[in-house]
Amino acid sequence: MNSRARFFVVSTSAFLVLLLLVGAHLGKSASTEEGAYRQFKVFTDVLSRVKSEYVEEPDMKSVTLGALNGLLESVDPFASYLNAEQYKQYLKEKDASRGDVGMVLAKRYGYVGVVSALPDSPAAKQGISTGDLIESIKGIATRDMPLAYAEILLKGQPGTDVEISLLRMPDPEPQKVTLTRAVVLMPVLNARMLPEQIGYIQPGSLTAGKAVEISNAARSLEKQGAKGLILDLRNCAMGTPGEGIAVANLFVGSGLLTYLEGQQQPRKDYQAEAAKAVVRLPLVVTTNSGTADGAEIAASALLESKRAEVVGGRTFGDAAVRRAITMEDGGALILSVAKFYSPQGKAIQDTGVIPSVPYVESEPTADLEDEAAETPPRPVTPQAPPKPEDDKLLKKAIEVLTKGPSAEAASTRTEAPIDRNVGQGSGRDNILTPMNVPKQPSK
Repeated sequence: MNSRARFFVVSTSAFLVLLLLVGAHLGKSASTEEGAYRQFKVFTDVLSRVKSEYVEEPDMKSVTLGALNGLLESVDPFASYLNAEQYKQYLKEKDASRGDVGMVLAKRYGYVGVVSALPDSPAAKQGISTGDLIESIKGIATRDMPLAYAEILLKGQPGTDVEISLLRMPDPEPQKVTLTRAVVLMPVLNARMLPEQIGYIQPGSLTAGKAVEISNAARSLEKQGAKGLILDLRNCAMGTPGEGIAVANLFVGSGLLTYLEGQQQPRKDYQAEAAKAVVRLPLVVTTNSGTADGAEIAASALLESKRAEVVGGRTFGDAAVRRAITMEDGGALILSVAKFYSPQGKAIQDTGVIPSVPYVESEPTADLEDEAAETPPRPVTPQAPPKPEDDKLLKKAIEVLTKGPSAEAASTRTEAPIDRNVGQGSGRDNILTPMNVPKQPSK
């Protein structure tokens, strides 16, 4: 079966499974069993027609695998189904101290997609960044590959190489890249003073201990005369929900920061503790599509508590508790069993965090299936982060901190319907203006 025929069959199967999932969910409110069985019948009928009347006999194993992966990707881009052999390998290697390439991954368009590459990691040094798609790993196609298995393939002994092929917008052809595995270290926090007495803090990740580092950096910048802070959470995808909560609590002294809930997980609220709120300076947070997990929890809490403006692009959408559910065949389903919600009740994994002041530089896009595209390949080359004077989003953040959000942004924020997930409240009490320079906190 040629590639287009296979793509058609797999895509059709995935769509039908999604239809099944939606239908079962809708049927639950009226008649759970009746609605689910009705959707099962639609699926089996269409599958039977495909098998008997398609132009050629399809590979039913591939169809089933495609349908299964389509279902998982539609509900959870971080989910994986591992067969018995893959699961044994996963258990053996997931906690091993090995070399890695430094990427946070998720399923996207059926492929393995890059959420973010850690600064100074092997992946970042080769120019890999947010939005790239991995077409193959070690010659194995990632379409319908379990996400957890892709992560296993990328690990190995430090100093060894792994070859991958990348699909990069708008290039139609994959580009081969060789990565040398290394012991990946978490990025060091970057803190400095910007013009106009603006303190800048870039944690790079929200792994254990970062909240304490951010607190120390903020206090140091305040002593140096900072009148406001920018917390840069762009491309901050590595970390834990707990650290994101701790970071939010540094700036918020009361109220709900987030809550965790799932079908089998009773709601658990995380309230701010006044004693842990040590930073009172006006604040702006910057985000982009590489912001994920704990960083999203911090951003949503600061936005919806009206403590900060969030400037930049919509975040990726990843804040959940996952666990491996063993299956009868010896395999396992790695699935989100509970999600973290913003104070206003928005599931972060479903919606991400939409900034109060959107500012996204346009990027080229292309149809991955357009084989006739004639765009010349864009080489994968390392790209140094922009200098502060060339960082347009950072300039916008400084403008928002010193002058307040633009009238256009404020209008968009207040007039948008609630289901657009835009944070309510302008947070203008925390905008640094000549008439609103906060007093130094009492010691």
